[in-house]
Amino acid sequence: MAASEQTTDANTNVPEYEYPDVNTKPFHIGSFKKEWLSRLKPSDYSYEEADEDAFHANFAREMGVSAETMAELKAVCRQRKERQDHRASLKKIKKNRHDLYADELERLTIGRKPETVTDMVPEGEIILTINVYYPAVFDKFNYIRPHMTLLMTGSHSLAELRDAVCCVSDLQVCGEFSNTPDVAPEFISKDHYKSAFFFFEGVFYNDMRFPECQDISSTTIEWAKSHNFPSYSQAKMEDTLLEDLKVKVGFPYLYCHQGDCEHLVIITDVRLAHKNDCLDKNLYPLLTHKHRVLTQKCAVCHVFIGRWYTTNDQFAPSDPCLFCDKCFRMLHYDAQGNKLGEFLAYPYVDRGAFN
Repeated sequence: MAASEQTTDANTNVPEYEYPDVNTKPFHIGSFKKEWLSRLKPSDYSYEEADEDAFHANFAREMGVSAETMAELKAVCRQRKERQDHRASLKKIKKNRHDLYADELERLTIGRKPETVTDMVPEGEIILTINVYYPAVFDKFNYIRPHMTLLMTGSHSLAELRDAVCCVSDLQVCGEFSNTPDVAPEFISKDHYKSAFFFFEGVFYNDMRFPECQDISSTTIEWAKSHNFPSYSQAKMEDTLLEDLKVKVGFPYLYCHQGDCEHLVIITDVRLAHKNDCLDKNLYPLLTHKHRVLTQKCAVCHVFIGRWYTTNDQFAPSDPCLFCDKCFRMLHYDAQGNKLGEFLAYPYVDRGAFN
């Protein structure tokens, strides 16, 4: 739906392919929504179940067949479909782990409806499929496969998209805790460094929701001016809805946070909501896929996930070295909790712990 064929009356509201099978030309999402709603009948995007008898009567009329022929077709096709389903059930298709669980999250939410009508996704709402990739600084998996896939409605803001992105760099704990391992950290990186921006089609959308937020895109804009690049504009992500954006479907855009943690963001689909979608708007942004990665185990027991990494450690087999919480305390502290030897200890957040 996101990319239609070029017609003689093509306009900017109907996206065309800029590069075949890669990305479309830029189009305005809100105008795209209005264009489709103006061309479709309300029954085409309604959530109400169509009456089966009325559907078959309309089908027979459009095909120009009699009611008797239609009844015969229904009987023959039903028997054939039952045979096909039976044959398909006899086949055992072996799938690897990634294929087996690729759509696991999506299956849990497809067709879900809210308990109250007020929580229903409005008919004719736009739904976007957004892929968020691993940070560019990661040596493994970067630019190869999406870290996570989200479904969002056009009424969501860019700030809500930012909050839905889970990145391990936001969860890091700053500081050295070898002398006070029992002291809970006061904040994680996301609580301390709140500045971030999205970049879509020449516009930097900055997160300015908190007093601590800074305009970290200004440095890039000033650099672009001094190097004769096109001028860029700025806006607030909390004031910008997804349907207000002008984007290319399939084109890589940028999400930057924590100063230099950069993710590719690709909008892969823009469409109207369907009755088989998850219709509970409270469940959006909806996570439909998350890439599973291996966890880093403790270097001593090789069983539990690493919680601490140490440097300049005389008890460690390598430098730096990962330890689970139990092995870390048994090796580095006595029964009274006193530090043994000299070493530096930092909290470690494992990416695989969030599978």
